[in-house]
Amino acid sequence: MKAGWLVSRLPVRRRTVAPQRAGARSAFAESTLMELAWQKTRKAAFHAGRWGLIVGLLVGLLAFAPASWLAAAVNRATEGRLLLTEVRGSVWSGSALLVLTGGADSRDATALPDRLHWRLGTEGLALALRLTQACCLNGEPQLLLRPGFGRLQWTLVPPPASREAGWVVQVPASLLSGLGTPWNTLQLNGLVRLSSPGLVVETVEGRWRVDGRADLLLIDVGSRVSTLERLGSYRLTVQGENEGGAAVSLTTLEGALQLQGDGRITAGRLRFRGDARAAPGQEAALNNLLNIIGRRQGALSLISIG
Repeated sequence: MKAGWLVSRLPVRRRTVAPQRAGARSAFAESTLMELAWQKTRKAAFHAGRWGLIVGLLVGLLAFAPASWLAAAVNRATEGRLLLTEVRGSVWSGSALLVLTGGADSRDATALPDRLHWRLGTEGLALALRLTQACCLNGEPQLLLRPGFGRLQWTLVPPPASREAGWVVQVPASLLSGLGTPWNTLQLNGLVRLSSPGLVVETVEGRWRVDGRADLLLIDVGSRVSTLERLGSYRLTVQGENEGGAAVSLTTLEGALQLQGDGRITAGRLRFRGDARAAPGQEAALNNLLNIIGRRQGALSLISIG
């Protein structure tokens, strides 16, 4: 009883937290959280600004992409047979001189007399390339490019003016000499005219599909290797087929030199078999030309491509 009384009389020490120190700890914790939040926000703003700068540079680069980029793309796509020189403007709106050549190692080249002008924009999900040229284009033909997964589609859309006149492109036949052999030897004169109601060429995982029709007319052509002033007029037709390729046919409209043949375009390659012969009474005048066109077999000159 006495021991318990003594214990109850002993002073009890209680630990208390000073109000000022508790407040200081609370303020420190709040300050730390605010600092962490600020650091996180600053990093996020930095990353957002960096990506915004990159996107802005890319948009600006595309918006002011030089026309020389388009010239380089045309050169690669045609393996150097079609060149854009003296380019001006941008990829989206520019002009250039169009030059035909025989390829990378060829010394032959011919240029169209007027500058080719283009405008590149969008039409739905396609890129739309609109072309004008005073000498050789009828109206403003349009090429639509539709890319996709494993596929690429080109569509020629002739303008209404070309449908009424019956042609889209018309150039002097002498320009073909720039393509090299055998055109540089033949040295043709006359007109070359392309007409089409519409043509679609599509590649799908390496397979080619052609839809529509195009006619290439050689009108009143002559050649320096013949004593005749005129050889004749001819039509080369490309017609899309349901199987995916295209049929090719060559016919003579009129003239002393008779040409005919048939072939197909499959997987982007042409396979053609035909022949050339002289009209009755014109054998002597065309003998030298027939030796150049193909392999002689009697009165015929056999033409074989692919």
